[in-house]
Amino acid sequence: MGAPQSPAAQVATRMADAATAWLDGLDEAQRAIGQWTPPSADPEPDAERRRWFYTPTDHGGLTLHQQGPAQQQRAMALVATGLSHAGFVTVSTVIGLENVLDHADGFTVRFDRERGRDPGMYYLRVFGDPGGAQPWGWRFGGHHVSLSNLVVDGELVSTTPSFIGADPATAPLLGARLRPLGPTEDLARELVRSLPRDLADAAVLLPRAPSDLVGGNRARLSDGDEVIPLKGVWRGEFRDPQQWAGLVALSDAIDTAVGLTADDHRRIAYTREPKGLPAAALDAAQRELLRAVLATYLERVPAEVSPMGRYADDAALDAVHVVWAGSTEPGAPHYYRLQGPRLFVEWDNTQRGANHAHAAWRDPDHDFGVDALAAHRSAHH
Repeated sequence: MGAPQSPAAQVATRMADAATAWLDGLDEAQRAIGQWTPPSADPEPDAERRRWFYTPTDHGGLTLHQQGPAQQQRAMALVATGLSHAGFVTVSTVIGLENVLDHADGFTVRFDRERGRDPGMYYLRVFGDPGGAQPWGWRFGGHHVSLSNLVVDGELVSTTPSFIGADPATAPLLGARLRPLGPTEDLARELVRSLPRDLADAAVLLPRAPSDLVGGNRARLSDGDEVIPLKGVWRGEFRDPQQWAGLVALSDAIDTAVGLTADDHRRIAYTREPKGLPAAALDAAQRELLRAVLATYLERVPAEVSPMGRYADDAALDAVHVVWAGSTEPGAPHYYRLQGPRLFVEWDNTQRGANHAHAAWRDPDHDFGVDALAAHRSAHH
């Protein structure tokens, strides 16, 4: 009997079994789209795997529409292996919100495709051969969902970038409200509102919020990165110039409405050295609030691979910095981020009258497992 598998290997095995079942159920034409070249430590051959989006654009891969019901079921079984149960329910809810958003848009939005708001336009792609000796991975994404996973030497080594959004962020249910990311917003607001004046001054960088995530959908974060306008977070321009002109006009209107100056953008820009308030300055209750906010990001993935446990260590939590921009009043546009070693999470809820939320989790130096791929190449070549 061999040695027991590590927790990361157990998750990787479940992923490999699900990915193999999905690929085996595809025909030749489907598989040519659904399976791509293996992950690489070199950026150029690995460019497609490191490309990610959160807009309703082509994310790359086989869409749910291009699959039959049994194939879709196997696709979602693979997606579930990369998520906790709560994470899977949240992602499934976000996909279903496409119908709600289509209704809010009057069932007219197209985005250069047959249906712009479409719960069938979520893309799955496997990179390499699941369960083999070489690195492999998979990506699932569509509007407001982007999940990326990498397996090296039989262990799941990377689950970032990870993005979940919600539009609408709040919607009516019969006798209740639907808020898929409600705690991610509310806990952070509670934390910032609990700060005394001097600490709040350190945490709140701007009185207005940027229009979107500062990191955007960049494959790698760099010092000085600023918000990418909406028109830049797509795979390319639309084939229909009239529709593209409409998107550009919407993008420009969003940026104008926010009203940030060049100095504002520089102040809120990403830097490798964290800005804002260090958690070391927080009291015990505030530290628990911070841990609760972190959990809404880091517990998206299976418990076996979640890094949440590291923040039980006070020293690790001390290194996390809190940044806020915009109002702390519920319903007003706002933005926040939490940054520390191997951690960069961002939230914004600014568009559609602050009813359109984005929540991203990044590992700035290790996104897409580029460090693990480099170490694998060094060890085996």
